[in-house]
Amino acid sequence: MELYNLYSYAFLKTPTKALSLPIGIADRVGLISSGRISALVEPEVALESLRKDDALLIQAVLRHDRVIWEVFCQTALLPLRFGTSFLCKENLLTHLESYADEYLEKLSQLNGKGEYTLKFTPRKLEEPTIPSEVGGRQYFLAKKQRYQTQQDFHILQTAEWQNAVHLITEIYTSAIIVPSPGEESRIYLLVSRQDELLLEAHFCTWQRACPRWQLQLGEAAPPYHFI
Repeated sequence: MELYNLYSYAFLKTPTKALSLPIGIADRVGLISSGRISALVEPEVALESLRKDDALLIQAVLRHDRVIWEVFCQTALLPLRFGTSFLCKENLLTHLESYADEYLEKLSQLNGKGEYTLKFTPRKLEEPTIPSEVGGRQYFLAKKQRYQTQQDFHILQTAEWQNAVHLITEIYTSAIIVPSPGEESRIYLLVSRQDELLLEAHFCTWQRACPRWQLQLGEAAPPYHFI
């Protein structure tokens, strides 16, 4: 039977042993293979219908991510963006055949590795309030002092961020830096899951180097930013 509207979650090496494949957006997902490369797909997914209903769309996005996570826990994969679809099996097989070498090389590079998200949230400076009874020149001087304290704090905070980026990229040269001045900045790290304890030790060092930032290290995730 010909398969159509093949909603695609990820590309992966054709497994040598059976994987535990989850339920997708509407039905159980399966594999379509072309030699050593395979696609994780779900047939007959009506994307246009999903996009007309916000609740269904949100649910579909969550299921998309969950499927990728569940299979990522079993094998290396190249996660695809939500909404990736092939009209028919023939089109998908043609794509796999055309890009097999490229995908297999990427999968070899990603084998055993996960993407770790390091979040940097700027701490707020706790500023003393100026008493209401202070007025005149004293009030002006207090305001000036508070402004200078704010400036000094932000200068030191920026220096800590720059130093952290230097420390991190010295160790993890493939790190992806996503600064967001005044808001949460992120650094994405591609790390072997066998080296997770070492990463956690580095994280403690980075925390000590950035007292004016709140740092958070996420768990191993599919390598969305490294494909």
